[in-house]
Amino acid sequence: MQLSEIRSPEDLRGLNDKELKTLAGEIRTEIIRTVARNGGHLASNLGVVEMTIALHRAFDCPRDRIVFDVGHQCYAHKMLTGRYEAFSTLRQLDGLCGFPRREESEYDAFDTGHASTAISAAAGLARARDLLGGDWHVAALVGDGALTGGMCYEALSDVGSRRTQLLLIINDNEMSISRNTGALAKQLTRLRLSRGWLGMKHSVAEGLLRVPGVGKGLHRAFQKVKNRLRNALVKDRFFTALGFRYFGPIDGHDIRAMEKTFRRLMEMQEPVAVHVVTKKGAGFAEAEEKPEKYHGVAPFVLDNGRTRNHSGPSAGASAGQHACALAEKDARVCAVTAAMTDSTGFGPFAKQFPDRLFDVGIAEEHAVTLAAGLAAGGMRPMAVIYESFMQRAFDQIAVDVCLQKLPVLFLMDRAGIGGEDGATHHGILGVSMLRAVPGLPVLAPRCPEELRGMMDWAFSQDGPAAIRYPRDLPEGLPACGGFSFGKWETLREGKDAAILASSAILKECMDAAALLDKAGVSASVINASTLRPLDVDMLRALHEKGVPVFTVEEHMRAGGFGEAVAAHCVRAGLTPPLGMLAIDAPFVPHGSRAGLLRRLKLDAEGIAETIRKAVKP
Repeated sequence: MQLSEIRSPEDLRGLNDKELKTLAGEIRTEIIRTVARNGGHLASNLGVVEMTIALHRAFDCPRDRIVFDVGHQCYAHKMLTGRYEAFSTLRQLDGLCGFPRREESEYDAFDTGHASTAISAAAGLARARDLLGGDWHVAALVGDGALTGGMCYEALSDVGSRRTQLLLIINDNEMSISRNTGALAKQLTRLRLSRGWLGMKHSVAEGLLRVPGVGKGLHRAFQKVKNRLRNALVKDRFFTALGFRYFGPIDGHDIRAMEKTFRRLMEMQEPVAVHVVTKKGAGFAEAEEKPEKYHGVAPFVLDNGRTRNHSGPSAGASAGQHACALAEKDARVCAVTAAMTDSTGFGPFAKQFPDRLFDVGIAEEHAVTLAAGLAAGGMRPMAVIYESFMQRAFDQIAVDVCLQKLPVLFLMDRAGIGGEDGATHHGILGVSMLRAVPGLPVLAPRCPEELRGMMDWAFSQDGPAAIRYPRDLPEGLPACGGFSFGKWETLREGKDAAILASSAILKECMDAAALLDKAGVSASVINASTLRPLDVDMLRALHEKGVPVFTVEEHMRAGGFGEAVAAHCVRAGLTPPLGMLAIDAPFVPHGSRAGLLRRLKLDAEGIAETIRKAVKP
């Protein structure tokens, strides 16, 4: 049976070993082909192909529930649950999501776009089953670094103490996005025994079977003692101390062994952890050799691995480069990242200053409070985290940093529309989150020069500051003139309207102003690089000139920049904005940034049309 003929997991159960191996190869080929075209998470999905097949042969989904964590490991799962024909639309607007989505399929038990949530969710599903008198099985497939997140330990402690029946499958590929760090990574390394246990077990078993006459008997005897041997070699106290029965490690590319193990363990009336060792990037040599590079990739050419689409200057790379320059001058400068050192542009910093870069794993709350402690101890830390992930650390930002007025610089990457990764990865809540924290300046650069100026200003202060920036800074804008705190910059003069915006969306605003010229509306475009505090002098000047103000932001309207401007104008007796262009959608789906802006009417045409109708009804 070919992959194209698989309509549901039920179709897997009649396949023999040869057919299963062929199917795994087909799935890998489709993953590589689709990710090369659309972008996505490559290495992590290649590593779980056999495990996903084994899971769906052992479990009866959707009656049984499997929660994926991190959710980006779900590509093979999607193809095996009736979505193969739509797989070419992966991460495209109105196509398949790159993460599990309950609204997309009954086979997706829980939405998991952020890491370390699966054990908690699985515990809830299992307890709902018990309270409702059900008898379905629940598994949490946790890996790719998710176990570096503190939420996992809260869940492990709760599940183990209450003896909730569920199966925890630990996908141990030694990786999160950057290399796994922390005590648990070391513990899994000990459990893994550098794969020595797996190799020894298979070698001995195969050797015994080849002994003439008595091979089968010797093999049976070995099967009886191997668990005792494993317990002598593998120290599994970590999970057993938390109340879980521990089994493993087992080979994550042996479908039959995993299926047999899963079937046995899912029937146990207690919490069970099974340790599965996989190879991230398996089946694609480049991804096996460089799993960090091929974790999440833009569309690329298969022959040479080069990115297909050109993008503007990387804000993260600019921030990382300037951080190195600052650290050369000041031994107090250090950085804290959360499993994404390279993705945030701080790989060079880690190489140049290894003792001053702290990658804490997928643990944003800890990262921020660690930065607070570093600052309290006399250092000048940067907390470098994607904006959508920084949401987890709101309490730490407010209480551990800002309440104490500690000099922590928050560098919030991927602000704005996150594109193809979808709702869980859009950075469209950051302004409203940060504006709620008293005394925290919020900045947004439009170019590398402005970003460097903001970082210089922040390090000259004796308190916290936040800089939020997109993946790619906009191109085609007037030359940068540096940064002046609290002062906005006029990029284009106009008399009929003033467009206030910042960072990446400024390009759409400039293009909108050009379209408005053709409609007889002269619009100025102002770079509102300081989102907090506002440039109150410029707002008063616009009021006195009688120029209608429009705010444009790649952010939710509620609590955003536009509402901040409107609130100030009301308080100061100024004319409020005539229009506040922002995101009103409940949650923005996945798709290209250009396509999403067009749908949200925040592209040049949408901005121009809204302003034209307001100025010349």
